[in-house]
Amino acid sequence: MPVYNPPLRDMQFVMHEVLNVSADLQTMPQHADMDADTINAVLEEAGKFASQVIFPLNISGDTEGCKLDQKTHEVTTPAGFKEAYKTYVDGGWAALSCDPEFGGQGLPLVVNQCLYEMMNSANQAWTMYPGLTHGAYAALHAHGTPEQKSTYLPRMTSGEWTGTMCLTEPHCGTDLGLMRTKAEPQADGSYRITGNKIFISAGEHDMAPNIIHLVLARLPDAPPGIKGISLFVVPKFLVNADGSLGERNGIYCGGLEHKMGIHGNATAQIVIDGATGTLVGQPHKGMQAMFVMMNAARLGVGNQSLGLTEVAYQNALAYAKDRIQMRSLSGTKAKDKPADPIIVHPDVRKMLLTAKAYAEGGRALAIYSSVLLEKVHNHPDDKVRKEADELLSLLTPITKAFLTDNGYQAATMCQQVFGGHGYIKEWGMEQFVRDARINMIYEGTNTIQSLDLLGRKVLGNNGATLKKFGKLVGALVMEEGVNEKMAEFINPLAVLGEQITKFTMEIGFKGLQNADEVGAAAVDYLRVAGHLVFGYFWARMAQVALREIAAGNTDPFYVAKLQTARFYFAKLFPETASLMRTARAGSKVLMDTDAALA
Repeated sequence: MPVYNPPLRDMQFVMHEVLNVSADLQTMPQHADMDADTINAVLEEAGKFASQVIFPLNISGDTEGCKLDQKTHEVTTPAGFKEAYKTYVDGGWAALSCDPEFGGQGLPLVVNQCLYEMMNSANQAWTMYPGLTHGAYAALHAHGTPEQKSTYLPRMTSGEWTGTMCLTEPHCGTDLGLMRTKAEPQADGSYRITGNKIFISAGEHDMAPNIIHLVLARLPDAPPGIKGISLFVVPKFLVNADGSLGERNGIYCGGLEHKMGIHGNATAQIVIDGATGTLVGQPHKGMQAMFVMMNAARLGVGNQSLGLTEVAYQNALAYAKDRIQMRSLSGTKAKDKPADPIIVHPDVRKMLLTAKAYAEGGRALAIYSSVLLEKVHNHPDDKVRKEADELLSLLTPITKAFLTDNGYQAATMCQQVFGGHGYIKEWGMEQFVRDARINMIYEGTNTIQSLDLLGRKVLGNNGATLKKFGKLVGALVMEEGVNEKMAEFINPLAVLGEQITKFTMEIGFKGLQNADEVGAAAVDYLRVAGHLVFGYFWARMAQVALREIAAGNTDPFYVAKLQTARFYFAKLFPETASLMRTARAGSKVLMDTDAALA
């Protein structure tokens, strides 16, 4: 059976020693009294919920899956899921970072980020039920009418009701401009909505009495394409004026997808048959409102893979220490045993350290991004809000794609550490691999994220936002450039910082001649940018570790951090050289292939 121990020490290191999040938070009036002790106390309890309540349901939930009653269209979640959700709601976890105006606790988003990392490690399929609600809450909070907010947000904040996002249709995935779902205006100001949606995570379940669907649809006078999409709130049960549940709305589950992973989550085919809905935001401006939810979801999906990377690593490490097989190439290490534990073998260590480096680098990026999001929403200085928003827009596709690519790679490596046992269900590793695979696909495939990063976030403003992140890198290089002990971290980071500017200009110039050049380079480009970001955070973490060691701190945590940083820069960071070479190979070898693909 797998194990999970919340990585509280590493979370505290990133928040308080590397990023000093309390100082940032205290610049915002609503968090003026927030300190490290408060954050740590909340996360300690959050870790108990994740490890003790939902982690034991992970394998059983995967085995049992969800069941649909075709007559009633009701879905039953795996045994224990509903009870765990009640514990979650009763503990106030749903309201953790929500607006106090609607019953939330108003804690910083970074606390919610760490809660969700732990819950994703413990049970990604279960965590998706409350996770989708956060995105729907954010969209309504930003764009809902006062009536919509008062009707839905208090109960979504408390967790009494859950939410979904209904985008994809059978004939169109990412290209939402092809959408056919229709919304017809009614005399009372509501809309009658008809259509079909697929792949709707948490689209139907028995964990809450009402589900608040946010549905994209077209009005009768809608212009074609993406500019003709509107957003509607469509509850499973209509809500009476006094807040009680009314009649069943015409939106229901017509089928459940049979999936490779996340079996404990109900991925629903949603039938919308004359359902009553209300408009969110302006007509034909639905994508503006939905992007609030989609961007939150993209950060959340990166967090899902971060969680899986951590739990896969923990289990592979424990197994590698215990499993004995062969002798070390450099001589016997366990003289009292008939063979050495496999952790003595170099390649086993490489796989373990890859997962560890990706987990800890991803954690730093995720926590940093959550602080940026907090600034976007709550900082009193408009200039700070704007700059935080620009940086977050750059880092969002990297967080989604780089963390999920890394997460799948790490989960697969950790499965490999187990050898044949990694392929067997009872050890839990094959489930981590299956669950991790979806994260590279949904909420915009990683190729879509790469095109978004290179085409819109970088070339779209001539690299202005990338240069702002480059200034952070440059400041660190200036600060530590003469420190010999930091040279192994700073030098490669400084080199890549210079290279990526030229690299970006080359692709941009070629893209002006032929747009396919951008498409051909985008995936490689995102990984290069991902390593630039990870390199920056790993250098900062090494910086803190070196300072603590120099000051006489004997905590082995800092030695471990330094060793992992050295591994990252020596074994993973150099991937950037081959990525830039393949990106520069251009589009011709891809597009001039009609005979090969005939």
